Amino acid sequence: MDWTSLFQTILPYLPAKYAGDIVSIITFLIASAALALRFWKPPASTSKLLPLFQIVSAVAQAKGWNTSAYQPGAKAIMVPVGSSRVDDAAKLGLDMASTHPKAGEVPRRVE
Repeated sequence: MDWTSLFQTILPYLPAKYAGDIVSIITFLIASAALALRFWKPPASTSKLLPLFQIVSAVAQAKGWNTSAYQPGAKAIMVPVGSSRVDDAAKLGLDMASTHPKAGEVPRRVE
């Protein structure tokens, strides 16, 4: 059960006044978290702010295409649209799968 179906199940049992307030507060929190992520540079993987960043990212629903290109503890190879990431990774001696921005790991060398 996802949160939207859970919310739709609970919503009819709340008085209309409170239901509107709850929806407004949740909408404000999600929008505020998304705005904060827009201007917040991701912290290093060893930073004490990393758990807070992950919570704000989860509240902002930043996943999939909405995820920041720069993630804590990971570095992507930025290549032009027309070039091949496979070729550029091979030139640098890196494993191609680990160079993807969403790989969640530091690019590793091919041995």
